[in-house]
Amino acid sequence: MGRPSKHGPGGAEPDLELARAVAVEAAEAAGAMLRERARGELAVAAKGAAGDLATVLDREAEKIIYERLRASFPHHRIRGEEFGVSGPAGRWEWMVDPLDGTNNVAIGMPNYVVGIALCADGHPTVGVVHDPVTERTWSALRGGGMRGPRGGQASRAREHDCDPGLTVAWTQGHRVGRHNPAARALKYVLDGVALRVLPLWAPLLSWSMIARGDIDGFLGYQAEDIDLPAGYLLAVESGVTVLALDGEVFDGRTGPAPCSFVAARPEHLDTLMSIVETAAKLAPELPAIRIPDPRR
Repeated sequence: MGRPSKHGPGGAEPDLELARAVAVEAAEAAGAMLRERARGELAVAAKGAAGDLATVLDREAEKIIYERLRASFPHHRIRGEEFGVSGPAGRWEWMVDPLDGTNNVAIGMPNYVVGIALCADGHPTVGVVHDPVTERTWSALRGGGMRGPRGGQASRAREHDCDPGLTVAWTQGHRVGRHNPAARALKYVLDGVALRVLPLWAPLLSWSMIARGDIDGFLGYQAEDIDLPAGYLLAVESGVTVLALDGEVFDGRTGPAPCSFVAARPEHLDTLMSIVETAAKLAPELPAIRIPDPRR
């Protein structure tokens, strides 16, 4: 696509359709590079002390995205997972996860996506998730529904004719300790209720799956915010309900604190919330139970 004209000061209302188009083009450009390069051998490095990883692909993908966003929206702040924050403070901020699923790529598992969101005062307004492996892209505007891979309006999260049992994705923040009683209780109860629990290590992939209706729910505990806005917007614009663990509406607003949430198709929301309530009662019993680390 041709390069759009540069768009106004950081507080001015941008053309959201233009923003979506730029984000789609940027995500797909980064995805093309990832699809080609992720097939080879990669040098992998630890990122922090919480078990997260990084590769040169993360940084190269973010650079591709950054250059396109900055060229079209020079007055917007951009926050990327690899390079941090760039640009003046203002109402509009781009959130970029250039490679969500680095841990999967590091072991040769092709489960990863690219995520870009534009937030207004922290609220997701434009969301794009691109799957380089299948070369499919989903996008959404707040209040405008979700668009599928060919740019057309995507159907709302589909319902299944049979009920084989719940399939639920799970994510937790990298800094959640292995002995965290709340996380352990949630996983324990979830595993006992759901037919399949998917810890995909790529939250944006899980968000896109629930938005499409491929899975029934998605439970997150103290998840990082960089990969939340784009997927959250896809989900709510496809008819998925998202709540905080206390049952209050979760509006997708990002901030310094990690986020915990329940996302579900409406017919499964009560079941997912009952899992949360049961886990909350169980958690106080777990701190005394210590799982030995076999590496020590």
